[in-house]
Amino acid sequence: MAYVAVDADERLEEGPDGLEFKSFLGSNAGGAQPTTGNVGRGYTTDAPSRKSPAGFWSVEFYQPYFDVDTITVLQRCYTTLLPWSSSYLSTFSGGVDLYGTFWVPTTLILALFMSSSLAASVASYLSAPGSEYDYDFALLGLATTIVYAYAFGLPIGLWLILRYLGVGEWGVVDALGVWGYGLFVWIPVSMLCVIPNWIVRWVLVGIAFGLSGYFLVANVYPILASADAKATRLLIVLVAALHATLALTFKIIFFSYYVVTDTGPGTDPTP
Repeated sequence: MAYVAVDADERLEEGPDGLEFKSFLGSNAGGAQPTTGNVGRGYTTDAPSRKSPAGFWSVEFYQPYFDVDTITVLQRCYTTLLPWSSSYLSTFSGGVDLYGTFWVPTTLILALFMSSSLAASVASYLSAPGSEYDYDFALLGLATTIVYAYAFGLPIGLWLILRYLGVGEWGVVDALGVWGYGLFVWIPVSMLCVIPNWIVRWVLVGIAFGLSGYFLVANVYPILASADAKATRLLIVLVAALHATLALTFKIIFFSYYVVTDTGPGTDPTP
């Protein structure tokens, strides 16, 4: 085995006083502040990373609009029935949600179909006891089309018109929230319209039309009034006309079942 002689560094002979140690931890070795010395090396980052904003088509973009509890949704639904309440105009003060905006119209669709079917069966039984009644499931599809077109199509269309006119203070989620929660009053009204009395039904439809219409005007008109063009305020007339059309559609299609009685031979049946 061969050995190689290595000369020792003369500085080692100077003792501990000749040794110097250099720290590679930086001046903040105590951990007070993170350093970014490794950033340029390409394999690590000492600074905290920031998440990029979620895109419009990602689930994360809509997640905050569904971050709401049931109590808040029920309170917002209840507030739409109380125009004299101090919190009436601040229904969405905590931010608009899409949870109630979706489930209120969806619940209304089921309520319209079930109540109209029950009312028709009751009217059929009282008109001709013992007769069979066949449920019309086409009403379910019709209710879905009408309610979703009004709850989603109309506010999106109005929002696009306002964007075109330069009114950018109102978001599409805000518009959807107003129309979605504004339909809540029709849920209890549709259940009460099972009562086989045409006067009661007309009164109930009138109450629902007034409450939901006032909620729409109270939330939409301030946005229209903020526009530079005064003619923009006339859009509230279009909103009121479409709302009246919805009320009449509900009354004619879903709440128009009457008990028909026979007054005797040679006479026409009367409701």
